[in-house]
Amino acid sequence: MMINVQTVAVIGSGTMGAGIAEVAASHGHQVLLYDISAEALTRAIDGI
Repeated sequence: MMINVQTVAVIGSGTMGAGIAEVAASHGHQVLLYDISAEALTRAIDGI
């Protein structure tokens, strides 16, 4: 059975989290990116 994933949630927007979010978004997935630090989240979004 194959599952069609459309939305990906990434917890943590450091180097790995931002990279995972970027790859998922580039493959057409909706990405929800969460981080406890607003600054880290802003850096990740700006870097993507």
